Amino acid sequence: MHSIPVKSSLKSIISLFKYIITAISYGVIFAIVLLLIVPEINNNQSLLALLQSTPQQQPISYAKAVSIAGPAVVNIYSTELQHPPIYGRKAVKSARLGSGVIMDALGYIVTNYHVVHNTDLIKVVLQSGKIYSAELIGFDIHTDLAVLKVDAINLPVIPQRTNLTSLAGDVVLAIGNPLNLGQTVTQGIISATGRTGLSNTSYLDFLQMDAAINDGNSGGALINTHGELVGINSRQVTDDKLNIQGIFLAVPYQLAAKVMQKIIANGRVVRGWLGIEADTQHAGIKGFIINSIVPDSPAKKAGLLEGDIIYQIGEHTIVSIGQALDLVAETVPNTTLAFKIYRKKESLDIPVTIVEMKK
Repeated sequence: MHSIPVKSSLKSIISLFKYIITAISYGVIFAIVLLLIVPEINNNQSLLALLQSTPQQQPISYAKAVSIAGPAVVNIYSTELQHPPIYGRKAVKSARLGSGVIMDALGYIVTNYHVVHNTDLIKVVLQSGKIYSAELIGFDIHTDLAVLKVDAINLPVIPQRTNLTSLAGDVVLAIGNPLNLGQTVTQGIISATGRTGLSNTSYLDFLQMDAAINDGNSGGALINTHGELVGINSRQVTDDKLNIQGIFLAVPYQLAAKVMQKIIANGRVVRGWLGIEADTQHAGIKGFIINSIVPDSPAKKAGLLEGDIIYQIGEHTIVSIGQALDLVAETVPNTTLAFKIYRKKESLDIPVTIVEMKK
């Protein structure tokens, strides 16, 4: 065995001792400096608070969005006088409940048409408790929207963004007055989106969501997590034979705003009408195929035929059926549009005079 020299071992012990003394010295110096800089930590509670001062993640909350949009969502109470067919009997009052959204500082409010349909008296109640009588400016049966006007100033207006685009999966909040419980918020996501034009009356025009809507919610606001208006709450999808759950509909903001502007300008929504039913697009075909034509319609009078492929209207290249029907719907009646079609591999130009869509 080899023996370790005593002199070498002593040097190692001295080196270790110096290392320990140095480490302790640095620790004492650091503590003194810390006490000089932050004298509050001379007690245990302050030291504990300092050590626990690391920011914690806040829980997810939509309170800010609701506080921004909520004041612009109103309660609507409408009354209808029902006159019995029997002579001499008094008229019976029938009350109806709904919600509305203040869209403009001039007092214009959007709600659902079925909330104010055939009513004799409309009252609007703000979240502040103020009550106003409302005038029905006009309505649109196809989108189930109506525009009211109250004589007031400095009203809270809901935030709106004209270029807002809603996508399936977006978190949304429905604000309204369900069952007259007072302003209530439900949360969900957009399940599906549709077109935002004026042409169709099917569910494709609506936003589908799972944020719950009950009686009294109709006409209220559907907002995003920034408090911006996404749509006007409309209805729940129900079926007596099917157990349907979690399918609620709202009119997209862009469509609601467009309908409101037309109602304010004309008292109603004027739509152009072509009078066709279109087949779905097929692979390799630009445009869409006419599936059937309504008798005595503009399409029939112009000479369009079943099987024709419409690929351009005016200066617009057609990329979808929805786009084409929206172009027609937003055309002023009695305007002639140039339709470019394919018929039996031949390209034709056919002028079509658009007329107003009947209710």
